[in-house]
Amino acid sequence: MQRLLVALLAAFDAAIAAAVGLVVLLAPLTLLWTLSFGVTADWGALWPLTGTLWQFGHGVPLSIDVSTEVLRTTGIAPAAAAFTLSVTPLAFLIFTLLFAARSGTRAARAGAWLLGSLSGSLTFAAIATGVALTAHLGAVETPVVEAILLPTAVYLVGAVCGAVRIAWEDGDGGFLDRIHDVVDSWGDWGPVPSAAVRGAAFAVVGTTAVSAVAVAVLTAARGGEMVALFQAARVDALGAGVITLGHLAYLPTILVWAASWLAGPGFAVGVGTAVSPAGTQLGVVPGIPVLGLLPESTSIWMLIVIILPIGAGAFAGWAVRSRLVWEGTPLGLAPRATIALGIGVLTAAVAAIAALFAGGSMGPGRLSEAGPAPLPFALALGGEVLLGAAILLLSPRNRDELAEERTDRWVAEMTASDAVSNARTDPSDGTVGWPDGPSTYDTAPLDDAGGFRLPRRDPRDPVG
Repeated sequence: MQRLLVALLAAFDAAIAAAVGLVVLLAPLTLLWTLSFGVTADWGALWPLTGTLWQFGHGVPLSIDVSTEVLRTTGIAPAAAAFTLSVTPLAFLIFTLLFAARSGTRAARAGAWLLGSLSGSLTFAAIATGVALTAHLGAVETPVVEAILLPTAVYLVGAVCGAVRIAWEDGDGGFLDRIHDVVDSWGDWGPVPSAAVRGAAFAVVGTTAVSAVAVAVLTAARGGEMVALFQAARVDALGAGVITLGHLAYLPTILVWAASWLAGPGFAVGVGTAVSPAGTQLGVVPGIPVLGLLPESTSIWMLIVIILPIGAGAFAGWAVRSRLVWEGTPLGLAPRATIALGIGVLTAAVAAIAALFAGGSMGPGRLSEAGPAPLPFALALGGEVLLGAAILLLSPRNRDELAEERTDRWVAEMTASDAVSNARTDPSDGTVGWPDGPSTYDTAPLDDAGGFRLPRRDPRDPVG
């Protein structure tokens, strides 16, 4: 009964995650429909637009084909009538990922992490299938297979990662425990896998933090250009609100672009363009307000910013090393070097996946290339994080660290000694002594043995 309850709760979590994502899109679109078109609006197009944007937020590319009537009305060139949008607004994807991780964590604490993850993912897949089969726009086409598989894969990855993290630490009574026992039997190499994953998480969080700070600084420095592009768009308050919501949805995508810029390779905003610390080469860019943050020119001295990803790697190495010292598991040079290498490789893998979703096509013609290139971004960020982690993990152990280790060992020994002393009292019969007989470590007062006794002083003798 408990496993059935866990499966039902996981399915309910998945349904809530999908519903929240759809409602976040449906609510502002409904308001926009009402204010723009009134009661004569074509409400039949509201749900297809909502479902299409929800799929787009989970990495599904959109193939747009502008009709001839629209081309005549807007004056768009026929060559720009068909194009693809594949630069994902990552806010929706990250929300689903985090919600799935929370659901997987709850399932793992209930003792059925695999069942909970599969139940939630199958429910999310059923909802994604329903959205893919019912949300069709005339001018926008989405591949049905990708529209089903990509949202489901996002939820499955989040649920499994959240569940495995808890089940690995607390145990699951199944094959994860058996794997954990095998890893523990490796001796000094046992803590390496978990330490590498933990360090990669710290490195990704650190890189995201410095990217957010960089975007905030750039916004303060070039906010005037953003405001000028807003004014040039000549939109009313409703249009400005829609543009602002779009910017918020693309904020995580912007952070990925900023991370690629800090790592060195930079990103593109069109074919033949490059925005990197080593130099900026831009042509005509779209009048999107957030693109006003793009620097007009850079100097080769700006390459000093790569010290920030190195610092994120050093932060990861410090966190891992502190955890190892706290747990009393000092490792040799080879295991620590392997941990640093694992941190770099895992961080590079995360960077490549993020670049795949944050890059692609953002319009017709020269806008068919935008965002960071996955391979250069992954190699650069992984190498910089590896360097920073190696500096902290492979450096000689200082006196404070050794003293902390000795203190922890002494506390553990004293705790064990107290436990042994308490074990000398047999609770069954109340007798004192070792259950198996006297030990060579038993002691007795020396006065009772007659081996050590001070002479008694006569009270009449003067003191001193």
